[in-house]
Amino acid sequence: MQLFVRATFSFLFVLLLSFNGIQANAQKAPSASFTLVQQGSSKSVIQIAENADSDERLAATELSDYIFKIAGARIPVVSKKSTSNPVIYIGRACPNYAALIKKEYSITSTNNTLQITGATPYQTLETVYVLLEEFLGCQFLSPTVEKIPTTKNIIVTADYHYTPAVLTRTVHSKLFYDNPSFAAKRRVTLEGFPKFVPEARVHTFNKFLPEKNFFENHPTFYALVKNKRQPTQLCLSNDTVYQIIKDSVAAFFNRRPSASVLSVSQDDNTQYCTCDKCAAIDAYEGSPSGTMITLVNRIAKDFPNKTIATLAYQYTRKAPLHIKPEKNVLVTLCSIECDRSGPIADKCKDFESDLKAWGAIGATIQIWDYTTQFTNFLAPFPNLETLQPNINLFVDNNANWIFEQHSHNPSEFFELRSWLLSKFLWNPKLNYANLLQEFSNNYYGVASPFIVKYLNDLHAAIKETPKFYLFLYGDPAQGFETWLSEQKLKQYNALFDSATNITSGNAALQARVNEARIGLDFATLEFYRLNKASFPLSDVTSIQQRVDRFTTATGAQGIKIINEMGLPLTDYLQGYQKLIASAKEVNKAKNSKVTLAIKPVKYAKEDPQALTDGAFGGWSFYANWLGFLDDMKATIDLGTVTNFSEVSVSFLQVTNHVVFFPTAVTFEASEDGINYTPIQTVDNVFPLVKTSKVNDIQVFATSSKSQKARFIRVTGKNMKSPPYWHHAAGTGAWIFADEIVVK
Repeated sequence: MQLFVRATFSFLFVLLLSFNGIQANAQKAPSASFTLVQQGSSKSVIQIAENADSDERLAATELSDYIFKIAGARIPVVSKKSTSNPVIYIGRACPNYAALIKKEYSITSTNNTLQITGATPYQTLETVYVLLEEFLGCQFLSPTVEKIPTTKNIIVTADYHYTPAVLTRTVHSKLFYDNPSFAAKRRVTLEGFPKFVPEARVHTFNKFLPEKNFFENHPTFYALVKNKRQPTQLCLSNDTVYQIIKDSVAAFFNRRPSASVLSVSQDDNTQYCTCDKCAAIDAYEGSPSGTMITLVNRIAKDFPNKTIATLAYQYTRKAPLHIKPEKNVLVTLCSIECDRSGPIADKCKDFESDLKAWGAIGATIQIWDYTTQFTNFLAPFPNLETLQPNINLFVDNNANWIFEQHSHNPSEFFELRSWLLSKFLWNPKLNYANLLQEFSNNYYGVASPFIVKYLNDLHAAIKETPKFYLFLYGDPAQGFETWLSEQKLKQYNALFDSATNITSGNAALQARVNEARIGLDFATLEFYRLNKASFPLSDVTSIQQRVDRFTTATGAQGIKIINEMGLPLTDYLQGYQKLIASAKEVNKAKNSKVTLAIKPVKYAKEDPQALTDGAFGGWSFYANWLGFLDDMKATIDLGTVTNFSEVSVSFLQVTNHVVFFPTAVTFEASEDGINYTPIQTVDNVFPLVKTSKVNDIQVFATSSKSQKARFIRVTGKNMKSPPYWHHAAGTGAWIFADEIVVK
């Protein structure tokens, strides 16, 4: 139980805290209080050990500095024992150090002493920030924004002993990785994979047996997929493969002697081995995790003093039926498939079952969770209300190592989302609504009511469509008929207009409002691609104003890329300017009837008219693109014989999702719809290679030449299958086309 009392008449901070960690026994709060500051002065000293390390020294300095900011009193830091003054003991200087470190974070007070320590010197530094935040009311909101209360008197009464339920807490955010001080204040790790060999953190099969070194001469080292060896995964039942991995693991650990963890894990695809031996093991174990754990256990036994991590991911997510992971195996269970519109326990029952099954066989579990839309870092992603119940699900199933994969790079509500995740990892029982209000009040000031209402409305709107699947690899376009509809976008924008107006004259707050608006501006710009009456591409003035605000806000955030594929923000902005320009031109094919010789698949409602509807595809295949698993053969009927000079069509590339440019596009013309003459065949000027841009758009256009026709036929040649080195080798390939333009 935590009790916070502030005596406003005497401006006295009296913080009474009897808080016990999730694993601690209840204790009665002591009656003795320690006076830190009285009437703006202090008789105390901060005592550190003579052999204090850098973290303990920093802890003492930070405490002294923040007390000065709060109360104007400078408390000196000493390393020689003091006998006369009230003493604030830090870390190993604490008289009761041995007893206190039984819990990871401890703060205790008497009339003359305040003892602050963690189980390690670094945790002592974190404990000082606990005192400042949870006792003295400091707010550490971002690396550059914090709220420090002011008072002339500070009294602390504490018997605080806390062991967090989540022992290794990681939020994959540059706010922490690039700002160690902020990470310590938020009590999250300074890096994504602490204690890991840096070169072998995840998806390591290709590190142990690189395709370029082994595949040509030793194809049996690799997966048998559809009766053909492919360098997508390894053959895990091959003894030579095991020996090479063992030798590689030893070499990695020898190069990184301070590292204690290394990943032996599948590459990022689902093309695993189905040779007779592997298939037999997996059939017996009821899951491809059978061959994985069999191999990893062998490696773990070879390195008993190290931890061997592996993935329970996609095809290996289901636990094996019989084999159990060795004690020094860390199973990293990944929730990538889950619907993020609600808690995992409600929306992703299969994952919940897998989590419990791994626990039932005694696995040491690390959770790899996901918190943003990787295809669109900047898009609205209303999953904030799910963060706390999901972390509680993990904790309740004995996962004490949690990696929350945020965008790493700045993204939608970057500061808020990073802060919330750190809060819930520290204490999963905190209340989301209270935290949202707390952050918003302190970060957005007078604009807070509008920001909070926007977020609440956004979450309420997606709940109105309970079957909506909020996917990590989705697109805002999927919500344009529901939670991001025309009407909703207008309502959301009105809230931000109010937030902008109320912060007029306060440049700092207005900049934060505009940064909070990045997601909505991105969604609105994407909605403009539909070219609807209320959001027409012809409204160049409104669009340009929004683009300018979006550009300024993303620049202030330091945003360079906008999705997991590394699409540069500059490419997006340049592409949007080209879109505005092209929308001004007359397209003689707009709304023309389209006939397809080969049926499209799944996307753009499989409607041929998507190719001439005046709406333009963006950088994700969900947005207006017509998808084909074969060639595209489209015939456009212009209605009458028409003079024209150029024909073009755009194609999308997203290589990690097996979407490639066509190898060539052929344009033909006819006046009667029967007899066609060639216009031009345009080759792909960016053929697929290992270094191809992952996310790109290419316009295939004929050379300008005056001619006439009623019918125009456009054929895009699909490469049919990825090359052998691609992670999806042996599967089909997609092409995505949109907007045939006739000038």
